[in-house]
Amino acid sequence: MTRLNRRSMLAGTAAVIAGAATLEAGPLTATATAATPTAAPTSTPTGAGHADTAPIVVRPDDPRYSDLVVGNNTRWVGRPDSVRVVRSTAEVVQAVQEAVDAGKQLSVKSGGHCYCDFVFNPDVRVVIDTSLLDTVEYDQTLGAFAVGAGATLLQTYEALFKGWGVTVPGGMCYSVGIGGHIAGGGYGMLSRRHGLSVDHLYAVEVVVVDASGTARSVVATREATDPHRDLWWAHTGGGGGNFGVVTRYWFRSPGTDGRPAAEQLVTPPKEVLVSAISLPWTELTKDAFAGLVRAFGGWHERNASADSPYGTLCSFLMMNHQSNGSIGLLTQIDATVPDAEKLIEDYLSEVTAALGAGAARPMTRSTGEHGPLPQLFTPQRLPWLTASKLLGTSNPTLTSPVLRGAHKSAYLLKPFSDAQIGSMYRHLTRTDHQNPASMVVLLSFGGRINEVASDATASAQRGSIFKGLFQSFWSGAGNDAENIGWTRDVYSEVFAATGGYPVPGAAADGCYINYPDADITDPAQNRSGVPWQTLYYKDNYPRLQQVKAAYDPRDVFHHSQSVSLPA
Repeated sequence: MTRLNRRSMLAGTAAVIAGAATLEAGPLTATATAATPTAAPTSTPTGAGHADTAPIVVRPDDPRYSDLVVGNNTRWVGRPDSVRVVRSTAEVVQAVQEAVDAGKQLSVKSGGHCYCDFVFNPDVRVVIDTSLLDTVEYDQTLGAFAVGAGATLLQTYEALFKGWGVTVPGGMCYSVGIGGHIAGGGYGMLSRRHGLSVDHLYAVEVVVVDASGTARSVVATREATDPHRDLWWAHTGGGGGNFGVVTRYWFRSPGTDGRPAAEQLVTPPKEVLVSAISLPWTELTKDAFAGLVRAFGGWHERNASADSPYGTLCSFLMMNHQSNGSIGLLTQIDATVPDAEKLIEDYLSEVTAALGAGAARPMTRSTGEHGPLPQLFTPQRLPWLTASKLLGTSNPTLTSPVLRGAHKSAYLLKPFSDAQIGSMYRHLTRTDHQNPASMVVLLSFGGRINEVASDATASAQRGSIFKGLFQSFWSGAGNDAENIGWTRDVYSEVFAATGGYPVPGAAADGCYINYPDADITDPAQNRSGVPWQTLYYKDNYPRLQQVKAAYDPRDVFHHSQSVSLPA
């Protein structure tokens, strides 16, 4: 693991905080930010141990190049002039400055799991790869856990749990980079109990470019007196690649100041009960399918409160196309809560009741994004980290070097209507489309996520009961049209009443920025008349634009769906 130099990290952080303390907190404006005296201390780099090492610059003739210009979705392949693999904040500042001076468009990569072309597109000439900024440690100066932007979710979970017995309530996919995951809000199987990842974010370090074209690093905290607090806020759901290059985050749960490190973040369950069942399409008549989806939505509507006995339960209803042979239901609950076994059994019985007793089978084939998990047919009691590794790594979509994908999302405030369920059934059983990896996935939401005000963080969707992910995976560019078309068809028909998108209102609440949709800016697809920015950010978008004006007034950091400067 690449190690950032701890002594210089703490020295740099202390200098930044000391400098920030000399400022009077006030309204965030571009003028004030450009003049801020905190810029000087941020020249102290993290990773100063690399000061005598030449920067890593990978160009097209380098054997590493092909691996570094494509992400998890192989629809998007870049041809940049160079990839800068950075190992310190100082190297990021240098790489950004050189790109700005040369007038070259740049992008930022952490784990490489962006669904869209934000990182790899023809306009990008320099990619800044932060994957070696992967240190996880406790920062005594800030009293918080410092996590490098290049650390993967599994690296982060292992280091935090093995070192201090804590974690952040982040996503399931093991190889997702923390840099983009947190910037988009961060959500996972512990979120109903503990909130979004960003509900525990204390600070962020970002390399920004001011109006004069000068790159510098800034540490922004959630402290009310921090003049950079709005920059922190923008990284609690504003999305990646909008304001600068994130080099690291600090995590500390609210209200834990001054406690021992092991009490400053979420303590995961000692054990969890994990279930995975398969529901064969041969058992799924139209009525049975409707009953299943209705039951999933109704259960989540009744158990959306954090005070529900089921507050620690998280479930994924993974509805693959009929050609897969089955759909799946993956469920986890804290095994230490009273009557955990009965709670998960009652949940499974209620949701699958429409299929009749005995319909469930072991999950012996890939379902949703997961590979076979037959060992979980009977709920298994597993240590939390063991379960996280099992579920996080049992995902062939993360390891295939040829997969292409199309993805669309929705936040749901109410269960789907009968008409919407009928649309899903029709497209999942179409005979003119035979891709087993085309699917609609419904994911538990609510609980403590919804106890946070919609404007307290940039993650505005704080009232949903579950999320929807409409997607297809395939290989070969020749299959693009069919699979993109299927994903568009099912999604636009499900939300036909609101112009093909889940417009915020009584039943839906927009889209998830961490599941970016390549069609959302296209009026031919998004016929709702609601701007794509509103679908992602709701009423928080104007504030994000003000942060953009303050910290990226030259629009150095932009992509096809980036936050724009105010008009």
